[in-house]
Amino acid sequence: MKKPIIFVLDDDTSVLRAVVRDLREAYKKEYRILATESAQDALVSVKELKNKGETIALFLCDQRMPEMLGVEFLEEAKQIYPEAKRILLTAYSDTEAAIRAINEVQLDYYLMKPWDPPEERLYPVITDHLDEWQSAYRPEFQGIKIVGYQWSPRSHMVKDFLSGNLIPYQWLDMETNEKAEPLIKFNGLDSKDLPVVIFEDGSVLKNPDLPAVGEKMGMQGIAQQKMYDVTIIGAGPAGLAAAVYGGSEGLNTLLIEKRAPGGQAGTSSRIENYLGFPKGLSGAELSRRAITQATRFGIEFLSPQEVVDISLKDNYKIVKLANGNEINTKSIIITTGVDYRQLEAEGVNDFTGAGIYYGAATTEANACKDEEVYVVGGGNSAGQAAMYLSNFARRVYMLIRKPDLKSSMSQYLIDQIAATENIEVTGHTEVVRAHGTDRLKELTLKDVKTGEERTVPAGALLIFIGAKPITAWLGLNIVKDEKGFIETGNSLHKYETFKKSWKLDREPFLLETCSPGIFAAGDVRAGAMNRVASAVGEGAMAIKFIHEYLAEI
Repeated sequence: MKKPIIFVLDDDTSVLRAVVRDLREAYKKEYRILATESAQDALVSVKELKNKGETIALFLCDQRMPEMLGVEFLEEAKQIYPEAKRILLTAYSDTEAAIRAINEVQLDYYLMKPWDPPEERLYPVITDHLDEWQSAYRPEFQGIKIVGYQWSPRSHMVKDFLSGNLIPYQWLDMETNEKAEPLIKFNGLDSKDLPVVIFEDGSVLKNPDLPAVGEKMGMQGIAQQKMYDVTIIGAGPAGLAAAVYGGSEGLNTLLIEKRAPGGQAGTSSRIENYLGFPKGLSGAELSRRAITQATRFGIEFLSPQEVVDISLKDNYKIVKLANGNEINTKSIIITTGVDYRQLEAEGVNDFTGAGIYYGAATTEANACKDEEVYVVGGGNSAGQAAMYLSNFARRVYMLIRKPDLKSSMSQYLIDQIAATENIEVTGHTEVVRAHGTDRLKELTLKDVKTGEERTVPAGALLIFIGAKPITAWLGLNIVKDEKGFIETGNSLHKYETFKKSWKLDREPFLLETCSPGIFAAGDVRAGAMNRVASAVGEGAMAIKFIHEYLAEI
């Protein structure tokens, strides 16, 4: 933790040097001593320190300075650091002004020059005020701050991105957090700039897109090589496994992810049936471990970057990114996974990101505190979300069309839900309407057996329904089934288009698409099993086929 600061201001160089020397002699173990001769420079520094999350414990300021009086500076500084102690250094002739300042700017004390010996005239006063300050001091959060509105979809997007990448941040809601407005004001910002991301170095991004935040965090956005052996599109469990095995087996490997590693599994608050973790672990933690493992083997990881198309040139593949950059690669593994299907109910689109969320149980859990929360879906992801939200919400209602969870959820989760008092499973029920103004306030629910409707208060609605493959971006003529899942291996033979396009003597490898050298693994593949372990297995298996393919060309 950074030490609090004693900030000294005096335009007389010799006086400034002397007071800094004396303060360091007594307080350097517990405090940092910062000093300047210019009041204007001091104001700039104080604002930068605030943005960086630094803490100023005490201002020690000369009264008579050419740029502004010490009292005037302390009045400005008080707006930025209201809790800091304020002490004025004065000559005998300035005592009257110092006394007035006690009332006008809540000056804590004034010290007469000279203060020799410091053991008698300086240290007792400074120590007394620092002790008083310490009694009420609560350390500032050291890290990224996000200032915005709780029910802003844009704010949710930034929070979800940082959470998914396991980057700690402090959320400051403009409507409820008293620290938010002062940060916005002295940075010269207003509501149209929100959300605002303030970094540890004091820099500010206004209403940023995700690539801008990622670049600021040091994430790699530009490929470093002219040609890759394998490019993996999507950093879910299958993509992460492929990256680990590709890197460990010496392939020049590139992994591209448009949001955060882990995919749909990465949003899970607790995975308890993955081999080797008897106590379970979060999807985000599993993803963090996998990325660390893959990068240790030397892979490149581009994030957040979105792939928008693939084209072919002879035996090589060209991957086009949303930012216009192109990547040359010998082979590709598509591991983009699936997304939750949109809930077709009136008003849902109006409040998406403002009380209605697809996944995101961990990101918005604090906003659900003491609320009535609804979860739509009966799969494991929905069950894990309900368990996690039960720690925050007054009550969690799981809405499913079937009578119970037996046909769609693992038994261990069913047992946990049944044992949790504030979770209620409501069968034969669907959402037909969402109501609110700037955020979700109510839901109209329908009993699918009787047709009866009722309207209930709702603090949040989290949706975990269906599995829609993320393949709409794929412009290349890749064979997909009627639901959009990518067909691979022997399953391709039932499509007439495959027979016309496949010109090799050999059969497609098990995970190979209709385009040689392009593979699919994990949930995006037709016929895949929707389990983390199977996705990891397919990602590893795909690298074996990549080796065989590369040996051909």
